[in-house]
Amino acid sequence: MANKRLNIVDVTLREGEQFAKAFFTTEMKIELSSLLEEFGVEYIEVTSPACSPQSFEDAKVLSNLGLKAKITAHVRCNKEDIDISLDAGVDVIHMMYATSPILQKYSTRKNIDQVMEQAVKMTEYLKGLNMEVRFSGEDSTRSRIEDLQRVFDAVVEAGIDRIGLPDTTGIAFPEQIRELFTHFKKRYDIDMEFHGHNDTGCAVINSYTALKSGATHIDTSVMGIGERNGITPLGGLIARLYLSDREYINHYNLKKLIELDRKLAEFLDIDIPFSNYFSSENAFYHAAGIHTNAIIRNPKSYEIFDIEEFGLSRTLEVGHRLLGKNVIEMLGREMGLNHSREEYLQITKELKALTDKRRYSVEEVKEYIISWNNKMKK
Repeated sequence: MANKRLNIVDVTLREGEQFAKAFFTTEMKIELSSLLEEFGVEYIEVTSPACSPQSFEDAKVLSNLGLKAKITAHVRCNKEDIDISLDAGVDVIHMMYATSPILQKYSTRKNIDQVMEQAVKMTEYLKGLNMEVRFSGEDSTRSRIEDLQRVFDAVVEAGIDRIGLPDTTGIAFPEQIRELFTHFKKRYDIDMEFHGHNDTGCAVINSYTALKSGATHIDTSVMGIGERNGITPLGGLIARLYLSDREYINHYNLKKLIELDRKLAEFLDIDIPFSNYFSSENAFYHAAGIHTNAIIRNPKSYEIFDIEEFGLSRTLEVGHRLLGKNVIEMLGREMGLNHSREEYLQITKELKALTDKRRYSVEEVKEYIISWNNKMKK
């Protein structure tokens, strides 16, 4: 039976720094961390303090904010990087080492025995300091299961708090994620973390599958920003769980999702994608008459979320050739005009003829209804 515990490890300030258009100042990191704290994430992962002097200073600043969320450094599995992170005052160390044959050959040039030896040594070092520590097998989904098992057996025995199984290239299908997490859940009584890239569009479903298969920690970033096509978006994970497993997310402040997306877009000078979860201006936009008529009667007819819980409102299109009579009648009555249904049908027919040539704004539609009303009075 799946564990109903979820810890969100938000990696916007680490993975997100690898996004093509990202550059975060210290002030931006503070503001985003504060918003993530208000939303309720359990971990905020930052770039390794060993990467640069500013990365060190930023980690130190965030560690001193007094947040409930644990500030976590993502580091290479070596003592130098770890000690620099400890000096920055982070709460948790996230170590990683490549475990796939291709990365061992072309990236680290370390075989699995060397990986295991170093992982154990650093785990024992950190646990001797009473630090919370995770070891992640980079590129787990392209690693041999026997190699992962050897390394994980060793670090679990050394006292690791959590193991990580990342889909580093976004290559995995949900079936593979299910098999991987199910295998290690049966083998260890330990927390497990998933980090899923979105190269094939499977990041959300893979994260959901990992959670249902025994993962306790899921990595996300705001709007999914990260290396290449990014990773599991925070909003996407929330959307999936809101509908299928609400117990996982009851403690999060859902209204902060929109503020996070908008703040990130502002900081990076990017647009919120038209298909983005919740915060897209199109997310709760209805144009077709069939849709708007049903929405007026019952929003659940075409909306699967209670949008008020996210602090949102919907848009019913009135200036498009697909507009419906009911939405025009609703608009007219909101304006205090009590025409008959037949009269609103006539207004709609005339507006359809006009909007066949171009879109009309809401203001233009209102002006037309007012002019039609004045004409009828004469």
